[in-house]
Amino acid sequence: MEPVKEDEEVYSWREMELPALKPKVPEAELERETGERRRGRDILIAVDHGPNSKHAFDWALIHLCRLADTIHLVHAVSSVNNEIVYEASQGLMQKLALEAVEVAMVMTEARIVQGEAGKVICKEAERIKPAAVVMGTRGRSLMQSVLQGSVSEYCFHNCKSAPVVIVPGKEAGDESLI
Repeated sequence: MEPVKEDEEVYSWREMELPALKPKVPEAELERETGERRRGRDILIAVDHGPNSKHAFDWALIHLCRLADTIHLVHAVSSVNNEIVYEASQGLMQKLALEAVEVAMVMTEARIVQGEAGKVICKEAERIKPAAVVMGTRGRSLMQSVLQGSVSEYCFHNCKSAPVVIVPGKEAGDESLI
């Protein structure tokens, strides 16, 4: 009898070349602010072309990121060799990277990964070992999530880093992002 091998999937990705956007970090204002204290964290943000993903990205920039952090943008696609999908994803990643520098002065790295979104996000989290894995959710009911599947639910149960799931904002909740 041979043991059953799990996760023998092909794992492929394409690194993205983002514009050389370096945040301008001011010099330490106090003697106690040493370089060691100012060393940043890695934060993984799962993105796609949906509004809930953008809401989670905005939330992370405003509430979670701090100076000297590095954001790792991950986008799961069905094929990394499809040029149309790659170019659309690259445009999205470049736009988000520019926004990250302008809003939170953080460095950004991006990777487009082939595979099921939940598994891809968890594998990237294992590789990067971030302080947090931020992702949006559609705000489905429990029954809808069970029947249709949920990437955020999968990551919540399988990710070894701290998953932060951002639910869609309500009218009153949207004001906190401004």
